[in-house]
Amino acid sequence: MCVLWMLFITTLMLSKAVAMNVSNSSRELQALIDFRWPHTNSSAHHCHWEGITCDDHGRVAQISLQSIVGCDDQTWWCHDLHHLDPLVFTSLTSIHLTSCGLYGFIPEKIGFLSNLSYLNLSNNQLNSQLPLSLANLSELRVLDISDNRFIYGAIPPDIGSLSKLTHLNLSHNLLQSELPLSLENLINLEVLDISHDRGIHGVIPHNIGNLSKLTHLDLSYTSFKSELPLSLSNLTNLRGIHRLPSITTIGLSRNSIHGRIPSQLGNVANAQFLNIDLSWNHLFGEIPESVSRLHGIDLSFNSLEGHIPPDVWDKFPIDMFRGNPKLIPLVAPKGSSIKVKIIWYLLPVVVVFIFCGIYLIFSKMGRKETSKVTPDPKHGDIFKIWNFDGNIAYQDIIQATLDFDFRYCIGTGAYGSVYRAQLPTGKVVAVKKLHRFEGDNPTFDSSFRNEAKVLSQIRHRHIVKLFVFCLHQRSMFLIYDYMDRGSLFSVLKDDDEAVELNWKKRVNVVKDIANALSYMHHDCSPPILHTDISSSNILLDSKFEGCLSDFGTARLLDPDSSNQTILVGTRGYIAPELAFTMVVSKKCDVYSFGVLALEVMFGGHPGDFVSSITMMKRSTQFAQNMLVQQLLDKRLPSPDEDVRVSREVAGVVKTALKCISSDPKSRPSMKEVAQELAKHPPRLPMH
Repeated sequence: MCVLWMLFITTLMLSKAVAMNVSNSSRELQALIDFRWPHTNSSAHHCHWEGITCDDHGRVAQISLQSIVGCDDQTWWCHDLHHLDPLVFTSLTSIHLTSCGLYGFIPEKIGFLSNLSYLNLSNNQLNSQLPLSLANLSELRVLDISDNRFIYGAIPPDIGSLSKLTHLNLSHNLLQSELPLSLENLINLEVLDISHDRGIHGVIPHNIGNLSKLTHLDLSYTSFKSELPLSLSNLTNLRGIHRLPSITTIGLSRNSIHGRIPSQLGNVANAQFLNIDLSWNHLFGEIPESVSRLHGIDLSFNSLEGHIPPDVWDKFPIDMFRGNPKLIPLVAPKGSSIKVKIIWYLLPVVVVFIFCGIYLIFSKMGRKETSKVTPDPKHGDIFKIWNFDGNIAYQDIIQATLDFDFRYCIGTGAYGSVYRAQLPTGKVVAVKKLHRFEGDNPTFDSSFRNEAKVLSQIRHRHIVKLFVFCLHQRSMFLIYDYMDRGSLFSVLKDDDEAVELNWKKRVNVVKDIANALSYMHHDCSPPILHTDISSSNILLDSKFEGCLSDFGTARLLDPDSSNQTILVGTRGYIAPELAFTMVVSKKCDVYSFGVLALEVMFGGHPGDFVSSITMMKRSTQFAQNMLVQQLLDKRLPSPDEDVRVSREVAGVVKTALKCISSDPKSRPSMKEVAQELAKHPPRLPMH
């Protein structure tokens, strides 16, 4: 009798469990329907839908959806995230919802998902702040909420309780908070990325060295205001994925870090592999000798001073020290033998440089006589600064730059350094010099020669003017017209200059570059693609007129070729299709131009706006307009104060949005872009 009774109870419990599972499964199905899950066969059980994985009990265990699955489908669009009620999906272990147009906020109930180990909600439009209940996800190993719009104290103070967390990515948000002290408790963390979060401020936790398992740390483009913690040197396992995956990397660029460089910074076991970027901060004091043990370090644009240690000076390129006017470089010892060596070294260079100039002049004259083509008088004679005698004053350049002293260095490109040189005639030129160690690199050498080749073939008012070049194994130079204001990037970063670059001037800069690209794409035969359009490669003259520069990766568009290429360009400006097709086209330049145009209007790189705007539909035009209005550069008065200016700014933004379409076929050509912008007054008067 007892056996029968126990059998009855067991059967009853199993029946209830089955019924409960059926009930829970039905609730999950209804939630997915409410969420408008993009399935193709509504008659199939939801466990067989694409992107849904169930456990042995028929409960949803994994949810995975990316734009490639359904968000590009014109018949479907993600809803508010709260439709995926955590109290319904209690068996979830993995949530992967990227680029799905999610909006709203992460529900507080998410803390009830006790089995959740993977949470990726990147590249959406989620806002508000992270729920405090996230700290309850004790099994969580990966948390990626990058490229959203989280604000106001977004990082839970108890995030350190996620003891199993190995990957944490909070980059590209609007976070308005400090890094919580509990962050140092994440001792299993391998990847920490908080880059491009201008809302992150405060100080770098002094015990960040406790995160001994870190393999990637990126804190660049944030707003930290602190000294470098000494414990930073404990991070001996850092292995970054920025430009060279095999080089260890710490990214701390463009913060407000101040103080002295720790004297023992280079005294770590993995120093020979460690690459540290500390550029554009507020570091002061001298450079410690231990830095020479590092694989690489960028100390440019700080407030460092004193003599550069000989080992440091010898190991790192001059670009790593630029923007520190009080630094004193290593000076060679005086002596007649040294002078003799210098003379003998420079003599062949001078001779070669002179012959290069003479050859270019006579070849140009020969072409004139043969073709009987009259040069465009608007551009003048590109060699007039040399007084028509072909004697290119190499010694004048050496003297004007004190033998290319870094104090005359005004910038760098992907290769080579650019120096300001005032010749005895009073003419100021920019000299791009390829350093010897760069000349030994086939890639740099090829890019340098490519830039000389392309720029010697084209002339346009808004393309930087190349006067002359010399390509020789010992000495490689490009000599350009000097642009007083420097790069657009540096102007936008400086508050005073950014205000001086008012709306009228910004609209004109966009028009300038559009006309230059239209000329390259449609008036040159074969067409020329730039492939690396960014604010760093736009130069401004004294009147804030824009010129396109840096043609090292430019290429001729070959109609008989696949035009397949390696992935080149600047991160944040590269057309998305290049990552998959590796085929360069005019529409790649159009996309980069669109990002640039928005950057000019916003006062900074549009960042996650680009990815989010491509997911918005026409039905959300009002939301688009509101978002654009909020992102316009607040350092300038509202363009609405002047009807004409407002119309011009709106025209630029409207055209730019067409250019950043995720579908290359939907983007206009650069000729259409230039024509669209020209519908408004061709140029706005300057005050």
